[in-house]
Amino acid sequence: MTTTTKTNWIDICQLQDIPRNTGVCADLQGTQVAIFHIQPRNLEGVSQIKAVSNFDPFARANVLSRGLITELDDKYRIASPLLKQQFCLDTGICEQDESVSISTFESRIHNGFVQLKEVS
Repeated sequence: MTTTTKTNWIDICQLQDIPRNTGVCADLQGTQVAIFHIQPRNLEGVSQIKAVSNFDPFARANVLSRGLITELDDKYRIASPLLKQQFCLDTGICEQDESVSISTFESRIHNGFVQLKEVS
């Protein structure tokens, strides 16, 4: 017996609605998600979308979408605008304290729209 699972993607906004190398906050099924539009420095590279929880566990506030995107060794991080801890946008792990992490969300660009995978 084969089981198939349908993946549901939710349209959040058009890619052009998020300025390059900035973040926005969106609601995903009642959860605040920080979504980042990353454009490589050469501007000819392909845009990427990264999505993590908007909640900063150190400051205990929903502010990460306003953080500063940083890059080191081809890995992107978000620095909290309040206390400056940095979280990896791929894993959610805090660079300064690996025992702390934030949730990450599957995201993609599809037909010009930013989409997040539905949480089941």
